[in-house]
Amino acid sequence: MEMKQINSHCYYFHSAVNIGYVYNGDDGMLIDAGIDKSAIKKVIKALKQHGLPITHLFITHAHADHYGGAKYLQDNYDVRTIAPKYEAAILENPSLEPLYLFGGNDPLDDIRNKFLEGPPVRIDDKVWEGNFTFGEFELETFSLPGHSYHQLGVKIYDVLYAADSYFAEAQLKKHKIPYITDCALTIDSLSRVKEILCDGAVPGHGEYETNFQDTVRKNIAYHEQLSTWLEEYISDHPDGVSHEQVIVDMCDAYGVENNQLSQWLLYRTAVTAYLIGHIKRGTITYAIEGNRWVFKQLKKGED
Repeated sequence: MEMKQINSHCYYFHSAVNIGYVYNGDDGMLIDAGIDKSAIKKVIKALKQHGLPITHLFITHAHADHYGGAKYLQDNYDVRTIAPKYEAAILENPSLEPLYLFGGNDPLDDIRNKFLEGPPVRIDDKVWEGNFTFGEFELETFSLPGHSYHQLGVKIYDVLYAADSYFAEAQLKKHKIPYITDCALTIDSLSRVKEILCDGAVPGHGEYETNFQDTVRKNIAYHEQLSTWLEEYISDHPDGVSHEQVIVDMCDAYGVENNQLSQWLLYRTAVTAYLIGHIKRGTITYAIEGNRWVFKQLKKGED
């Protein structure tokens, strides 16, 4: 984990999951907290070495890789913790994540792991899109759903901490079918990120870039490519294709190998996100046939 300085106030800890840090006077704000206490302890050690304070924590969204170290931080520091209003419900009750991924059934122990369920977090301030002041910090938040329900990006001192609204190009290729919850919302958020005026942006996974708009455009193109593949696939099945078969065939087409339940559940959500995008665009339709969720191409003139 490498501590990188962006400007006189803004830093980030570059790792598999980035952790932001902003400093002003006696106040220091972490943006996200890593996957577990091991990650956040490295951050704390580095900040101590530089004599930098920790007084605030802003959690951008309720995915365990972004908040798993928060409880350790709260147990050892008097930090004021801030999170998006809706995401806060999951942060305070983290078993909700495996619960919703498991379709509402009581989750099996296999999916109650640190990757899907971090320790519960105390949230002191629940926020939404807008302008806020916390201690010495004046920040602007942006609603960027699509990867998580009420994810917020944070702009402060002309740096955008963009959370998981977009990914480094290498991350897109690594995951093949990126985790999103709604393709239409994802593309809307990407289009919005591209227009936010700032000196540069830090994604949740990737490097700080001043010309981050190019990476955002590549994200849009990648999602559109996946979406086009799915539309053509559905059109090749005029009698309809079941939800489970779509998941199988799309994962096979992109070389995804699922050998764990938790992994498969994430890809099920991601593939479904592209189906939702097409339903919203009016290019495919669905029905329940033979006790299966079936998708078909929406022909011209049909509603």
